[in-house]
Amino acid sequence: MAGAGAGPGPGPGPRCWLLCWGWLLAAGHLRGAEAGCGRRGSPRCCPGRNNACADFSGPRAPCYCDTHCEKTGDCCEDYPGVCQRAAAVHCVVGPWGPWSECSSLCGVGSQDRTRQVTVPPRNGGTPCPDLKQRRGCFGENPACDTAQEVAKILPDSFKRDFKDPWRRPHMLVKEKQPSYCVYFRLKQVGAACRLHLWSSQLVRERRVCVECRPDAVGSRARCKGDGLEGARTFWTATSIAGCQGSWIQEFLHENCVCPLLSLIFV
Repeated sequence: MAGAGAGPGPGPGPRCWLLCWGWLLAAGHLRGAEAGCGRRGSPRCCPGRNNACADFSGPRAPCYCDTHCEKTGDCCEDYPGVCQRAAAVHCVVGPWGPWSECSSLCGVGSQDRTRQVTVPPRNGGTPCPDLKQRRGCFGENPACDTAQEVAKILPDSFKRDFKDPWRRPHMLVKEKQPSYCVYFRLKQVGAACRLHLWSSQLVRERRVCVECRPDAVGSRARCKGDGLEGARTFWTATSIAGCQGSWIQEFLHENCVCPLLSLIFV
């Protein structure tokens, strides 16, 4: 019989070997196409030089996903799309604005100026520089002479309805002038003020009303030492040695009389 006792049949022919080899090449090519930075876990990309930041799944030598591969030329094919960011945009700022007015009308203060960001940084661009500057200044407001005056005060119990028996003209003018009130916030109070009843009411951060009466008005039609709004000025108690301090004028009322237990300018 045919085939009886025959040896093994013929092996794979040349065509089979070609088909198998082609299939292996195709499989390797597809596998290589899948290799790259996108296949890596986190982090997919690495800064600097990092030999472990690579993909070894391809059929050839490993490709890298660190930034150093840009110099060595062995980046994975998908490195540009996966790892390279868009071009960095550096911060751009506009010109400095004008200096503000001195914070102090009289004496040492400060001035500020600012500038605006015209282009904010993106994609790792250079951060913005300082947007605000400050410098010292010295206020020289024309009213500074007023702020340098020292007020002399007494309690309103010294208030008197003064009448000139001779009816002198300059005294009649003063009688017609209305009083005005100045409200101050006490900032410093000397220890000697605690020794007397009326001055013991002068306490730091307390608001006090001081009345400028016609008989205390000076040559400039106001009381000496009535201060300047927002500025620190100084005062002294006329009848008590060492009772003195500073205050800040908060506001002034024309045609005003202070309430009882207030103060008067001298």
